[in-house]
Amino acid sequence: MKKPLFICLAVLCVTFSQAQTFNPFKVDLAVGGAIPNGSGAKGGVLLSLEPKYAVINRLSAGLRIEAAIMARGYVSSDGSTASADVSAAASYIATSDYYYTNSAFRPFTGVGAGLYRFGSASIGSSGNNVGATAGSKFGTMVRSGFEVGHFRLAVEYNIIGKNTQTYIDASSGNKYTVTSRNSYMGIKLGFFFGGGRVSSDKNVASPMKM
Repeated sequence: MKKPLFICLAVLCVTFSQAQTFNPFKVDLAVGGAIPNGSGAKGGVLLSLEPKYAVINRLSAGLRIEAAIMARGYVSSDGSTASADVSAAASYIATSDYYYTNSAFRPFTGVGAGLYRFGSASIGSSGNNVGATAGSKFGTMVRSGFEVGHFRLAVEYNIIGKNTQTYIDASSGNKYTVTSRNSYMGIKLGFFFGGGRVSSDKNVASPMKM
């Protein structure tokens, strides 16, 4: 019975030592471009802040707070397209990243889910203007990228449901339904505080020979 117990203790020691390879706390700061979907959409810029905690070396959990300034594209029921005035979209989502290595170059993939809020804007469609009200949507996010040292590059795709709004043309009396595609891509470059290596892999404890 002693031998299996000894093996378990050795494995736990190795796991604990590996968990100390990186500082578990870090904060990401990033800027980049926001590329919205849909006809008539116009790209903009984004800024994000993301505190994180590494559960283990290769898996982190965090909260992404982001503001993206862009013009969403709208399609009217008559087939015409337009873009809304430039406005901000804020998001608050829970995230998780998986890292494929513990070396200096660390590629990763990640996912997230949470709340996206869009500001009000004025839409021009078929020569008419209609106001798009502010609103919130639940959405998800997938991303991929890499870290080198304390620098980070990532491409993110934010998947958000469409908005629809109905209005009546004052001149013709015709009713139109305007649909917007809210999903957008973010290309981000940033750096992070914390999260540095606290011990080298060569110092990680190894199981004792039996």
